[in-house]
Amino acid sequence: MEVINKIGCIAPEILLPADGTDLTKWAVIACDQYTSEPDFWTKADALAGDAPSTLRLILPEYYLPVETEEQKEARLKAIKKTAEDYLSQGVFKKLPKGYILTDRSTSLHPSRKGIVLALDLEAYSFKPEDKALIRATEGTVLERIPPRVKIRSNSPVELPHVMLLIDDPEGNVIEKAWDKANAAAIAPVYDTDLMQDCGHIKGVFVEEESDIASGIRDGLEAILDRSGDGLLFLVGDGNHSLASAKAYWESVRETLSEEEKLTHPARFALAEIVNIHDKGLDFEPIYRVVLGIKQDEFLAKLSGLLGGLKEGAAGPSEQVLKIISSDPACDREIVISDPPHPLAVGTCDILLGKMGLTNVDYIHGEDSLRELSVNNTGIMLPPISKDTFFETVARDGVFPRKTFSMGEAFEKRFYLEARKIR
Repeated sequence: MEVINKIGCIAPEILLPADGTDLTKWAVIACDQYTSEPDFWTKADALAGDAPSTLRLILPEYYLPVETEEQKEARLKAIKKTAEDYLSQGVFKKLPKGYILTDRSTSLHPSRKGIVLALDLEAYSFKPEDKALIRATEGTVLERIPPRVKIRSNSPVELPHVMLLIDDPEGNVIEKAWDKANAAAIAPVYDTDLMQDCGHIKGVFVEEESDIASGIRDGLEAILDRSGDGLLFLVGDGNHSLASAKAYWESVRETLSEEEKLTHPARFALAEIVNIHDKGLDFEPIYRVVLGIKQDEFLAKLSGLLGGLKEGAAGPSEQVLKIISSDPACDREIVISDPPHPLAVGTCDILLGKMGLTNVDYIHGEDSLRELSVNNTGIMLPPISKDTFFETVARDGVFPRKTFSMGEAFEKRFYLEARKIR
């Protein structure tokens, strides 16, 4: 199908909690965070209590491996009923068509700005060979899609934790929209602290027909015009949620007339766009820990695979893998002279596969990496450059899985806005 418009997005009718709602109880972090930390979700449940909360409208992934199918089905039914109750009982209020400008602060960054809008799922593809307007940045694990499709097909509303990136070094879209909103002294539609010390968020609404909204659309068109590759948005966070929305839309699309396909709410998905050059957005490399093998044994295996080890400075076409010990004095920098992948992270994963080392964990932060490298082998990988990020995806397709993380877990998007999808 044809994409709905040049920039593949529209101004949606956003649902917000009604006036008087306790937003610190309402807003909850993305469902795919803290999956190994049950205390976070237990505390979130206690904090939300009986108050209206997006926690009752999502299925935290922490529960997926620990609950029976019957328990998960019961959660899905509860999500549907709660969403229906919230709609019928006035828990939501609906805004006119428009965008929400967001400003998120955390203990690490005073500001990260964005815009909430609705994406045309016809403009999105997670397949690397597709030169879509909206593209994935990392490989999509198809097994993660069905549970999310169940939620989307079951509930009458969606809540977004998808964050899309735009390449706007001059700040002509989001930053200029905020400048205009501040100059006009537009009152926020929400302004609240977030639970469990996850910072603060403010949102300002701008109507579809406003000058600010027109500037947003013009700015996005300008970015697309200069991209040269038909690429406008990259999925920074929430690719599996967006892939699930696409799968659900494709199932609905088959039941619709050509006219209905143009405007059906399931065709669109709420997301927040963020400028990759925003100073409040950190790109953190995700390191590898090879479990059950010490550094010396690992290096012996690697030497056997490569026909010897080369250390020192890397040449222009070479890459370095930094093999970590719990003692920094024992770190080794191994030069890969003929790397099988254009990125060191891809080379690392390929070499691990060739050595038959599959017991690998993915780690954030050097301190954690060293702690886990006492009886294991840690591999420190270089960060991904913001300046070449879009260029790399346009040239090579998706990054290897678990290449980077956008900030720390507590900086991830919170569910706050919603939208009807049927």
